[in-house]
Amino acid sequence: MSYVDEVYDRVVKQNPGETEFHQAVKEVLDSLKLVIEANEAKYRKLGLLERLVEPERIISFRVPWVDDQGNVQVNKGYRVQFNSAIGPYKGGLRLHPSVNQGILKFLGFEQVFKNSLTGLPIGGGKGGSNFDPKGKSDREVMAFCQSFMTELSKYIGADQDVPAGDIGVGAREIGFLYGQYKRLTGLYEGVLTGKGLNFGGSLVRTQATGYGLVYILDEMLKHNGKELSGKNIVISGSGNVAIYAAEKAIQFGANVIALSDSSGYIYDQAGIQLDVVKEIKEVRRGRIKEYVDIVKSAVYTEGKGIWTTPCDIALPCATQNELNLEDAKALKEHGCFAVAEGANMPSTREATDFFLANDMIFMPGKAANAGGVATSALEMSQNSQRLSWTFEEVDEKLHGIMVNIYKKAADAAERYGVAGNYVAGANIAGFEKVVDAMIAQGIV
Repeated sequence: MSYVDEVYDRVVKQNPGETEFHQAVKEVLDSLKLVIEANEAKYRKLGLLERLVEPERIISFRVPWVDDQGNVQVNKGYRVQFNSAIGPYKGGLRLHPSVNQGILKFLGFEQVFKNSLTGLPIGGGKGGSNFDPKGKSDREVMAFCQSFMTELSKYIGADQDVPAGDIGVGAREIGFLYGQYKRLTGLYEGVLTGKGLNFGGSLVRTQATGYGLVYILDEMLKHNGKELSGKNIVISGSGNVAIYAAEKAIQFGANVIALSDSSGYIYDQAGIQLDVVKEIKEVRRGRIKEYVDIVKSAVYTEGKGIWTTPCDIALPCATQNELNLEDAKALKEHGCFAVAEGANMPSTREATDFFLANDMIFMPGKAANAGGVATSALEMSQNSQRLSWTFEEVDEKLHGIMVNIYKKAADAAERYGVAGNYVAGANIAGFEKVVDAMIAQGIV
């Protein structure tokens, strides 16, 4: 049995039931076989892969809070501090009923490589709770956030662990979390990113993941003899990432024709009107189906099926494993030639393999959606220096980071004889930096 297979079997046995974590580890390790086999004796002796797949620390705690009826509710809270070889832990907090330790380990593991690819000195972590902010009053969300931070504050800091937002954690939640951290510690520091502009936040942070996705997509298409202008794009989701990916794609001359949420999807052949979507999702916090009440020419379809929409490019920006093998086949059949992931691991392993086997241009999430964490790290830099950069300055730096991530992934794939396989390239490039740092720092 190969070293990779031994370590994967160990992960499955020691982490039962954590299927998303198993999937992430297998996808990464399989794509690294060429690198690992070339250094197997050294890596085995150092227990390198065993250390790589094991979080440095997992914090689990209860989160009691009082609802508007005066009843005490209790949720579970987590922080997975996965790897700090190249910098303080960095990664979002997710508030969603689906959150559990296994999902956060998968996200934290992916974050290690994503953060490495940015070229910035940040390690990987992830956290969150099974609390659902949907339908909760502002006071209930504040009560939960204050209780959550009361425990989390013991384990984070500007040079130790810097959380950010994720699903269910936007400006409102970050504000409540930061206020409680400041109250408990007396420190006004950059311990959370995604903060409001009035108290240390960075311009472009809201747009960063979506903009970054389109920047790397544009670079990838250029190097494959294609362009964004005039192409029809289907985007899953209608949250932060999807909305700003659509905005930037439209600026590049593309035509975004479909968006979705957990209930269904809209199709607008003339091109999605983003001002309408922003009003529904960002102001009213409504459902995507409300779009057809305003834009009469659009069509709403209940349930899944967005990937059957004919298009040139697909951008999955909703959640993990939303795009399966049948979806991948449907995309190919209906003319799609390129896929870039705006969410974390939104394509199943089978779908990813199909894209690669059928000559579709494919960029995985750990590279394509790194714009958010990259801009979070730029926010950390501004906080450390007590500076505030302009929108144009941050956007230019983000663009440069995403272009550089493409170059790293493409170069690594070419070095190991798998040119055009950006999955392998991104994993190899992220892995090499982390591993070199781990080896240099000894057995820690």
